[in-house]
Amino acid sequence: MTQLLLGIAPEWSPTLDNFVPGRNDELLALLRQALLGEGERSLYLWGEAGSGRTHLLQAQVAAAQELGLTTEYATGCVPVAAQVVAVDDVERLDGAAQIELFALYNQMRENGSLLLVSGLAAPMQLELRDDLRTRLGWGLVYQVHGLSETEKAEALLRHAAARGFELPAELTQYLLRHGRRDLPSLLATLDALDEASLRLHRTPSIPLLREVMQAGG
Repeated sequence: MTQLLLGIAPEWSPTLDNFVPGRNDELLALLRQALLGEGERSLYLWGEAGSGRTHLLQAQVAAAQELGLTTEYATGCVPVAAQVVAVDDVERLDGAAQIELFALYNQMRENGSLLLVSGLAAPMQLELRDDLRTRLGWGLVYQVHGLSETEKAEALLRHAAARGFELPAELTQYLLRHGRRDLPSLLATLDALDEASLRLHRTPSIPLLREVMQAGG
């Protein structure tokens, strides 16, 4: 069973449409408005690992590309300027990179470009240069709230329906109890289950789900 997942799990691309908002409706609407050039041009998103910060940054970059805007996305480092720039995991920046982000912030603020930065905590709680923390706090600061178990279950049901199969309640509960906590990983496991079911001509079941999860490590 160690090869069960090889070549069968489709690539999952984060978009604004497949982001399950939960308590983040206001933030999602704000990001859509920002793509139209409306509102604040600097946004800082913070939340625990798996809350959806990376999904939103990558989805915003993808949406901007569809509009023909120049974009840059980086995690743990600082990219060059563009019309839309996303810097993920700001707490990973070393001293030199923090200086680069400070300069980039000022540059993009002057030309009206859109800058999104994310981190594990609110700006003032991060161990960064004081001047950078202050800059990050100048724009809009939003906490990204992770989904509740009920919201994750709803997201899994919707995802399964979109792929054309019914997800029994016992499979949903097993995946939530034993799978990884972040939604992208849960959805990827669900995709792998569907692909394995089709390949092996077996109905989705807990034994098959267990094999998929074991094969995925």
